Amino acid sequence: MGYVVLHIEKAAGTDAAMSGHVERRITPANVITTLTYLNEELVEFPKGVTNRTEAIQHRLDNAGLERKIGKNQVRALRVMLSGSPEDMKRIRQAGQLDAWAKDSCGWLQKTFGKENVVSAVLHLDEKTPHIHATVVPITRGERRKAKLEREKNAQSGKRTYRTKKDRPRLCADDVMARDKLKAYQTTYAEAMAKYGLQRGVEGSEAKHISTQQFYREVKVMTDILKADIKELQKQKATTREELNRVKKEVQTERLKGAATSAATNIAESIGAMFGSNRVKALERDNIALHREAASYEETIEVLQTRIQVMQSDHSRELMTMQARHAVEVVNLTKQHEKEMSLMKTALSKAVKWFPYFREMIRMENVCRTAGFDDEQTATLLKGKLLEYSGELDSEGHNCKFTVERVAVRITPDPTDKRKLQLNIDKVPFKEWCREKFEKMRNAFCQSVQRQQKYKGPRF
Repeated sequence: MGYVVLHIEKAAGTDAAMSGHVERRITPANVITTLTYLNEELVEFPKGVTNRTEAIQHRLDNAGLERKIGKNQVRALRVMLSGSPEDMKRIRQAGQLDAWAKDSCGWLQKTFGKENVVSAVLHLDEKTPHIHATVVPITRGERRKAKLEREKNAQSGKRTYRTKKDRPRLCADDVMARDKLKAYQTTYAEAMAKYGLQRGVEGSEAKHISTQQFYREVKVMTDILKADIKELQKQKATTREELNRVKKEVQTERLKGAATSAATNIAESIGAMFGSNRVKALERDNIALHREAASYEETIEVLQTRIQVMQSDHSRELMTMQARHAVEVVNLTKQHEKEMSLMKTALSKAVKWFPYFREMIRMENVCRTAGFDDEQTATLLKGKLLEYSGELDSEGHNCKFTVERVAVRITPDPTDKRKLQLNIDKVPFKEWCREKFEKMRNAFCQSVQRQQKYKGPRF
């Protein structure tokens, strides 16, 4: 069995840096940008809230806090949920990742309160799937320090004062008490047991590192790896140049060796007179050059092997990600097709079971075109009478009519009971617009005629 990963830490201020990371406004080096579209927001923001920072402030504004929030007070907690890399890979391949994310989010809301979990984002564009959650530490009950002080006073016989125990408070220290942190690890492991994950060793001396430190270390390791590859390539080029030079020298020495062999007989004949030291020296130099060339060739082979291994690992990892992406695309396509099929089936049933269904959709468009807002349109579609003052848009006459307290209602069409019509003061909308337009045109024509009859003063 693998292990659960649960890391909680306090955030400073509005935690803008982490918001940039979570929302991918800041992209770390280990992120696969082609898979970022797979990331999923697991917690729906309240109406009017668009991002993590606003969600934190919205919860603080609506928590009913009575005390002013201090400048350095912790306003949010960062929570990271995951598992052992090999186990998260297994869960993903088994198609259990959505269920894991749902159960993890459920544990967060049950543990810290649904209203306090203001954000939870599933990241699938990194090597190991994980969840970044944000918890506003709103708690109730007596403060931990006040409780300890009250118990101490009770033991010493000092007078104690009753406090309101059920007021909401912003207190990260209470949420992150040592006993509670241990309990979080235990309860989360129990929730994840069905996915083959268990709690880490209690009392282990292993220390967590912050998210920023993790990504800093990843970047450093990446930079070191890139530098090593660059240095290996430079060594390969230098070694090739040196090998070419040595080959040229070896070739030269071979020519010299041929000349030496041709003159060996002469050298031997006069060896007693001049000795054979020069010939032996050339032989030794030739052997040394051969050994040096062999060493250079061996070094090049080692470098080539290392580069090939690195390229092979990179290609294998790339192929794995491409295959995973292709599978996910296929699954998403199938899911979309299934959802579309269900929607079409539901739509056909709705049309069959509700005769006015198509007409209701058409009338919604008619109401919106006429100038009614969502709330007014909903009132009309329910068959209720609406008293309206404002402007009505006539698409057929390309103009707007200003009205005061007209009665608007949707009723069955008397000429065709299968259809509906929009009425203004009990007059069909199209007929009403035509009458209004005719009145407006007649008034305009009369005004023009009066102007033409008026010739001005005579002199």
